[in-house]
Amino acid sequence: MSNAVSSQQNKQKNNKRSPLNVKPPLFKQVCVIGLGLIGASLAQAIKDNGVSERLVAVDRHVPSLEEAIQDGLLDAGSSVLDDVVSGSDLIVIAVPVQAVQAVFVDIKNAMDSRQLATDCIITDVCSTKVNIIEAARTVFTSLPIGLVPAHPIAGAENSGYHARRATLFVNHSVIICNLPTTNLSAIANLRQLWEAVGAMVMTMEADHHDAILAHTSHLPHLLAFNLVEQLASHNDNLDMFRYAAGGFRDFTRIAASDPKMWHDIFFANQSAIVSALDEYSVYLQDIRQLIIDKDSTALMGLLGRAQAARRHFGHMLASTPYTDTPAMSASYLITPSNTVTGTIAIPGDKSISHRSIMLGSLATGVTNVTGFLEGEDALATLQAFRDMGVTIEGPDNGKLTIHGVGMNGLKPSKTPLYMGNSGTSMRLLAGILAAQSFDSVLTGDTSLNKRPMERVAAPLRQMGAVIQSTGHSGTAPLSITGRDNVGKPLQGVDYDMPVASAQVKSCLLLAGLWSEGTTTVIQPEVSRDHTERMLSAFGYPVTVDGNRISVEGGGTLTGGDIAVPADISSAAFFMVAAAISQDSELTLTQVGINPTRTGVIDILKLMQADISLSNETHVGGEPVADITIRSSSLVGIKIPEYLVPLAIDEFPVLFVAASCAQGRTVLTGAKELRVKESDRIAVMADGLKTLGVDCTVTDDGLIIEGQGIEGQNGLVNNSQPVFGGGHITSHHDHRIAMSFSVASLRASEQIIIEGVETVNTSFPGFAELANQIGMSIQVDHSKA
Repeated sequence: MSNAVSSQQNKQKNNKRSPLNVKPPLFKQVCVIGLGLIGASLAQAIKDNGVSERLVAVDRHVPSLEEAIQDGLLDAGSSVLDDVVSGSDLIVIAVPVQAVQAVFVDIKNAMDSRQLATDCIITDVCSTKVNIIEAARTVFTSLPIGLVPAHPIAGAENSGYHARRATLFVNHSVIICNLPTTNLSAIANLRQLWEAVGAMVMTMEADHHDAILAHTSHLPHLLAFNLVEQLASHNDNLDMFRYAAGGFRDFTRIAASDPKMWHDIFFANQSAIVSALDEYSVYLQDIRQLIIDKDSTALMGLLGRAQAARRHFGHMLASTPYTDTPAMSASYLITPSNTVTGTIAIPGDKSISHRSIMLGSLATGVTNVTGFLEGEDALATLQAFRDMGVTIEGPDNGKLTIHGVGMNGLKPSKTPLYMGNSGTSMRLLAGILAAQSFDSVLTGDTSLNKRPMERVAAPLRQMGAVIQSTGHSGTAPLSITGRDNVGKPLQGVDYDMPVASAQVKSCLLLAGLWSEGTTTVIQPEVSRDHTERMLSAFGYPVTVDGNRISVEGGGTLTGGDIAVPADISSAAFFMVAAAISQDSELTLTQVGINPTRTGVIDILKLMQADISLSNETHVGGEPVADITIRSSSLVGIKIPEYLVPLAIDEFPVLFVAASCAQGRTVLTGAKELRVKESDRIAVMADGLKTLGVDCTVTDDGLIIEGQGIEGQNGLVNNSQPVFGGGHITSHHDHRIAMSFSVASLRASEQIIIEGVETVNTSFPGFAELANQIGMSIQVDHSKA
């Protein structure tokens, strides 16, 4: 039989295939050398996506070639390159790494005989790159201008032609190594090919690629092979394998891979793998010693950081669940209901949860936290301090144990600190990190990286911080230069805040803990004072003189017990829910009523809401109380501007209350709302108009024409719908989503709210709790 096989009888079958993504084809003829899993999968993806006019292959296993032709995949195939390569403008080498040099010899011979153009693109799919480049240099002397080393990070348990999948590379990374000798058009065309088959292309230097893969792929495979060898060598190996738990099977699954392939890879990437093994040996000795010493704190720190990092980097790379907004698609489907009743507990305060981690980490000794909010924003702060070397046990049902490292004990993170969607985390941490000895970078998800950060960066620079924001608008990522590289500590300043902001104030006060002299923040209006209260709880003196708050640098924090009260911002949704509905009475237990946070209660009382407080006490230095709300005949008001900073986060749901009130409600002095997770003024106005409410946007606020009806004989009349139904776009802002959920209590038709995953940033379990008191929210993940 001839070495070459071709297909005429399958032309009809080939013609039935229609290109899905690429027109016209990128290549005239692609030649794939090696029809194993990767080579055959790429060939199938090229065929299905119409990337090439013709597709040929080379493989020593002739039956695979014949079957590929019979399947309509190939136009021709052979075990000899010369038989099929003529006219190819792309060659993909998909053979074991040690066989690549021999393939290069065949390619050079084809070029010398003019079967291939000298600018033909030559690429590979091997998991090592330096040795591929060296093999090419050995054969060609001067590297071909079409050589583009590449590596798709994809695979499967099965191998060979029959295991091929055209979708194998979809949403998987492909690393391309740009060489200075390579024609730029070759790089561009290869990038287009991989993108056409669904891959995500990134570039990397060859030696860096080999070092990264040595740690993330080659080392795990080596350890898996070695562990199986170790257990198989035991005299009682049968029992060991018989009773091996799932973890053993999961970890050692990769030891079922092709030994010859991994033998070749281990030798091909020898230097990087040996370096990775040496580093791993150090970590192994460290954990061995911790077990010998029974060092519980250090071992828990190591295990906790590893567990959290495993989850965190998965979230970080996919931007989930820390919410990468373009990917949001889950929705609330809400059926109108009209009454809420019961007694419920609201999750812990987010602001206090953030600060408990920050100050507990910087304190001397152990801090025990209860009531911690296990929402994504607070978890982002927790992870950041783990990344900086702090041992934190938990969270476990709201309980944390923080082993403080002291004021100067933080360590530089190996990677940028990822804040997810949390503006509080980023702005407060900027103050802490500006005073540290080491460099750091703060970044977040798509939404957070659009929010303004110069409001903290600019005053920090006045203190001597070296901090760089991004772009003309001054957004994240923030790059902060450590004091060791600056050469002097921060200097205390008097900063007159242009706008009342608890985040800016807290950022500067935290930076002031390390500054020389006194740091004083003067605020135009009172803003939430959780930072001042918690600093005092940790034993750090804070001076408050009216709207002037000052700290002296050089003090210390002492660990202790922190009880986080229920979050009044989360409670606000249920306050409004009870106030606007019919025959409702709702009690919210042990909610924080810090006077800098009770603006929502003050505003609702001005609107004549029926609200009462009971069981008032103090928890962890914060005042708390049970809040009871009953159905109310709300009236429209002009909201006093002094209350705006005390209710800044609650205005979205207050807009819902205003829509249900009798008469007009006017809000001014609230420009801060335009730079939250979304422009909350514009987004709420759009949603209210969708539901039939008359409202007008102003530069710094909103005017709402309430549609409430006056009750007769002193009775509340909240039985009539105020809102229609419809689709609401939350813009992936958690407070927008929850506010329009509350609106369903006075709606005439179903309300659908899109993009609700962000609710978990501040109020995990919101829908379940709302349903518990009588609402009807269905979470639809069908599009997620």
